[in-house]
Amino acid sequence: MPQAVRYGEHGGIEVLQLAEVPRPEPESGQVLVQVRAAGINPGETKIRVGALAERWPSTFPSGQGSDLAGVVVELGADVEEIQAGDEVVGFVHTRSSHAEYVLVPAEHLVPKPSGLSWEVAGGLFVAGTTAYAAVGAVCPREGETIVVSGAAGGVGSLAVQLAKLTGATVIGIAGEANHEWLREHDIVPIAYGEGLEERLRELTGDQVHAFIDTYGDGYVELALRLGVYPGRIDTVVDFAAAEKYRVKTEGNIAGASAEVLRDLVALADKGLLDVPIAATYPLAEVQAAYRELEQGHTRGKIVLTV
Repeated sequence: MPQAVRYGEHGGIEVLQLAEVPRPEPESGQVLVQVRAAGINPGETKIRVGALAERWPSTFPSGQGSDLAGVVVELGADVEEIQAGDEVVGFVHTRSSHAEYVLVPAEHLVPKPSGLSWEVAGGLFVAGTTAYAAVGAVCPREGETIVVSGAAGGVGSLAVQLAKLTGATVIGIAGEANHEWLREHDIVPIAYGEGLEERLRELTGDQVHAFIDTYGDGYVELALRLGVYPGRIDTVVDFAAAEKYRVKTEGNIAGASAEVLRDLVALADKGLLDVPIAATYPLAEVQAAYRELEQGHTRGKIVLTV
């Protein structure tokens, strides 16, 4: 029988198990995809431990995963533009992509270019659409300066590049181990930690026009102290600060569409968007994958391969 990641209660990494499940059968408008790669994301950890239970309750046993790339193996009724054998990139909202087979609404799939690796394709949706929406929310313009916290993480590494495409000067807050990668992508690196505010003021001449926070831990307040207008601050993690200071929280939900995914796939295929892959793990090592993710110092995405 096919296998899928399951957990039967809220808890730590140890609740994640690989279970045998029936092969799904596509209904009208659905496509059955044999998964080749599926990204993992911090939000899945928060759901698993129950931190978001009021907003996104779980029904047990629960699956997990939104990102996916794979091969179409079966079509439901009324699916016309996709064929069995097509290589696709897509997403689900049913917490089910960490599996050998997954049912996907046909409208949630876009073609995978042959030159795009499975790992990049499978890890693109959540981080990519979050970064896309966050950059759009703060409206960077040519000649402006935008700062991104967590600039080498799964979302941050894409946000800095998308912001750079607008012609803005982009400053990326990251550990020194990631500074060379940022420079290679024409991003100005700056180290987090003591004295950051003073160093940012000196670097920018007190002219920061927009701020994207992908890390939390006081960066919304830092942006405000730097004089950034609240309407041009977006955080994808610090929702308490966003409510307090009325800054934006546009992220995956705002960007979650096949149209945005199609744009991101095209940028990656053309070499205009580098999607760094921090590590890959086979599906059976899902616990190890999340153990690395929860250390919080990866550059880019961690992806499960099937």
